[in-house]
Amino acid sequence: MSRVNYRVEPSAEVGGDVVVPGDKSISHRALLLGGIAEGVSRASGFLASEDCLATLRAMSALGVSIDRPSPTEIVVHGVGRSGFTPPVEALDMGNAGTAMRLFMGLLSAQAFDSTLVGDRSLMRRPMERVAAPLRSMGAQIATTAGRPPVVIRGGHELKSIDFAMPLASAQVKSAVLLAGLYAAGTTRVREPAPSRDHTEHMLRAFGVAVEQRGTLIELVGRQTLRAAQLVIPGDISSAAFFLVAGALAAPQGLCLRNVGINPTRTGILTLLRAMGADLVVTEHPGPTSEPAADITVRASRLRGIDVPRDVVPLAIDEFPVFFIAAACAEGTTTLRGAEELRVKESDRLAVMSVGLNTVGVEHELLPDGIRIVGGRRLRGGRVDSHGDHRIAMAFAIASLAADEPIEILDTANVATSFPGFERMAQAVGLRLEVRPPDAQSGDSR
Repeated sequence: MSRVNYRVEPSAEVGGDVVVPGDKSISHRALLLGGIAEGVSRASGFLASEDCLATLRAMSALGVSIDRPSPTEIVVHGVGRSGFTPPVEALDMGNAGTAMRLFMGLLSAQAFDSTLVGDRSLMRRPMERVAAPLRSMGAQIATTAGRPPVVIRGGHELKSIDFAMPLASAQVKSAVLLAGLYAAGTTRVREPAPSRDHTEHMLRAFGVAVEQRGTLIELVGRQTLRAAQLVIPGDISSAAFFLVAGALAAPQGLCLRNVGINPTRTGILTLLRAMGADLVVTEHPGPTSEPAADITVRASRLRGIDVPRDVVPLAIDEFPVFFIAAACAEGTTTLRGAEELRVKESDRLAVMSVGLNTVGVEHELLPDGIRIVGGRRLRGGRVDSHGDHRIAMAFAIASLAADEPIEILDTANVATSFPGFERMAQAVGLRLEVRPPDAQSGDSR
């Protein structure tokens, strides 16, 4: 992926009415479950991001035929639970940690060997927390010092387990449930706190009986998946950047259409409301497996908060842009219990801390979080995103509170989760320009 940078001039105001791209987590799962279902599944609202397209290419390499009538529609010709064909080479997950971890569960019961690789960032991310419970089910999985490449030896029958998760993680939970589809008996997963539950919703949509009692999820193995018709709502993780933009600088309001509001994903709404943000959520009527709403946000005087620990798993991907909101809020915001941020596409606590220093935000980096003292205008400067899409977009939003331009380096990976971010940012009023690296003074990396 070629390198590009952003230059974002200060803007006084944003506003308008925009449609948020489809949910990345649900798009991944539509491809995976559609591929192992019986029959032809269709989904609208598919997110054609680099991450989701990596999953699509991997499913194709496993023998699943996938049509795309339009950029946001997919038609998946399922091959059934045991219908995959062996891939001829390693499956490249690109930057998609979700894809790699879910494929580990899906491929651990296949009759053939497979290898999972990714880009430079993904090859540094930890995989043992997924591999370990899968091994306890009988899977043969090897990592390199706990990281990719992930080598899965096929031909091993899986058994069900009762797995108490040490940390709330939708990816670990989902990998175990996907492996549980192939195991004899009942697989049980016990969460210490709720994590996003798209896998459970999607399994039910494909006709799989999944029982849930509190934080206990149960699935009887070897059920048949039946083709489904899916409507994928907008991604609240993508909407979060514009929710913060609106709370900072939308006096006339900024409306985000068709945003998914699954309760296990709406931590950012909880946090912004606690800070005093003016949010109006208008739910779409009718029964759906994944609820959606239009959200209107208006400029508000934000105040610092202590982030409740039980909200952390429900907002884990939104914290980079939440830190920008905290930097603009009156008073101090404290986050603890967020060690997970250190093993994302980057160490998001450390990289955000360096960026906050650059733009003049007083803060203290903690082992498991951060303490931010807000309320001042930001400086401009040059921020290195370290190829982390959410950090790049977060500092683009920071331009709304800055007195000078912010240059953001290494932003090409924004396409992994939010293709079209630049156009949407410009449409609502951000003065964002995409530049090649040699257009930045002194930047020839």
